[in-house]
Amino acid sequence: MDENDDPPADVPQAITPEVLAQLAYAEIRVPSTEVDLAPNGTTKVNLPTWAWLDAVDFQPVSVTASVPLLRIEATTTAEPVSVRMDPGTPDAETYPASGVCEIQNGRIGEPYEKGKANETPPCGVKYLRSSGDDSYRLGATVTWEIHWTGTGVAGEQDLPDGTFGGEQDVVVQEIQAVNR
Repeated sequence: MDENDDPPADVPQAITPEVLAQLAYAEIRVPSTEVDLAPNGTTKVNLPTWAWLDAVDFQPVSVTASVPLLRIEATTTAEPVSVRMDPGTPDAETYPASGVCEIQNGRIGEPYEKGKANETPPCGVKYLRSSGDDSYRLGATVTWEIHWTGTGVAGEQDLPDGTFGGEQDVVVQEIQAVNR
């Protein structure tokens, strides 16, 4: 058999588009999951903290695997759909109450803007106690919906969702006030 000859037609293929899709899935790299927070750095007890992910970073990610000799390929795509917020303490409330912020208008959460101090953030957390001399470990886990297309396969095929997350320190301080 020559190098440029097609494989024999009667030999079953061990490599299929679905196998290539699985290989491509293993190679998908998504951005790190550190949420932007407002206020940034130190937050205060009972102050809603807005959280969001940079829409530029959280776009669909695709990887293609192929075997040119067999003329087959598969492209696996991961699309962000939500982020689950874990405040790192039971002494906190999440926005929304479920802790799951769905992607809306191409972004997860919403950046804080001046003039929104009295609004409830669409995605965020409110700490009910100070972190003392320490910090809370805020966890954010993004769910990515995974699907693939391949040679000779009609339409998109689903793969299990992927979840990728990270943690970051949040210092929560208490404000003391005196009314006279």
